[in-house]
Formats: sequence, structure tokens, C-alpha cells
Amino acid sequence: MVQSSAATVDDYLRTVDPARLETLRQLRAACLASLPGWEEKMQWGMPGYAPPGLDAVVSFNSQKRHIAFYAGPTAVERFKDRLAGIDCGKGCVRYSRPELMDFDVISDMLRDIHRRAETMC
Repeated sequence: MVQSSAATVDDYLRTVDPARLETLRQLRAACLASLPGWEEKMQWGMPGYAPPGLDAVVSFNSQKRHIAFYAGPTAVERFKDRLAGIDCGKGCVRYSRPELMDFDVISDMLRDIHRRAETMC
């Protein structure tokens, strides 16, 4: 996994491949809009989002061959039908081409993650 030493998400975005920059900005915006009250931070060398004071629950990263969206195993399983044809791991979704990213699905996943986390607190 490619890890960044950037201190902030803004710093991280200044280092990404320009061909992916707009997509990563859109992914960041989806996280900020769908995870109200959560902290944005750099953790594990990538942008992450978490309830205040906790480790990141959601992260993303620009890898050599794909953009990785780390949503966790529950979200990937719950949305597997809508992710058909996309490379998924146990807890991540790997987009080999930015244009394959369906931000309606991503936003729905983020809202579901937020709702589930809020009921656990």
C-alpha cells in the first residue's frame, strides 16, 4: 500500500496524480457531506474519517493501479449487489479507473456507515 507522509488531507491532495485529483476531491466531498460530525484526519498514511476521538472508520487512497475506498467489511457486504463488476476486497473497493466510481453508491455506503456507527455510540 502506498502511504503518504502528508500532515493534512489538503497536503495529501497536493501530492496525488493530477489525472486522479478531481475524483479524489469528489470522494473527499462525499465523505465530508455524508459523515457529519466526524473528524477528517490523515491516519495510516491516507485520508480517514472517524467519530471524534476514534480511529478512522472510512479511508481512501490513490494506489499505483487503483483508487482504494476502505469502507469496511459490513458496508462492502451490504452493497455487494450495487458493487457488481467492481474489484472488492474484504473491506475495500478498488476502482481501477476513476470513471468507474459511482458516487451515488459511495454516498449511500457512507450514509449507511454513519447511521450504523451512530447507533453503536
